Amino acid sequence: MSDWNDKVIAEFRANGGQVGGHFAGQPLLLLHTVGAKSGQPRVHPMMYQEVDGGYAVFASKAGAPTNPDWYHNLLAHPHTQAEIGTDTVELVARVASGDERERIWSAQKAAYPFFADYERKTSRQIPVVVLEPAP
Repeated sequence: MSDWNDKVIAEFRANGGQVGGHFAGQPLLLLHTVGAKSGQPRVHPMMYQEVDGGYAVFASKAGAPTNPDWYHNLLAHPHTQAEIGTDTVELVARVASGDERERIWSAQKAAYPFFADYERKTSRQIPVVVLEPAP
């Protein structure tokens, strides 16, 4: 884990899910994953969007040419947790496709135009992952 992520995670937990800096005023969660190769627990701060029945997160990696590690972790281990505010919720991840993906992704780009910048920087389609409450 990077020092930057560690600082964001500590600030999130110390302030009931609120942080300053880059994420100030933006919807942020802490996604817990299990390493696809290592099997080690990981925590990833990221923006989210509330969607019907859950939350959407975006494997943008700031427009890098490859998907982030957390995306591969969720594909390997879709049962996960997220810290949202002061709550920790059990979730199941699935990758959105078709009209659902387009609707969620378009809303994210409209609300946060830097996501459109990420899209322009890469040739890959940025995955949209829906996190739904675990049964």
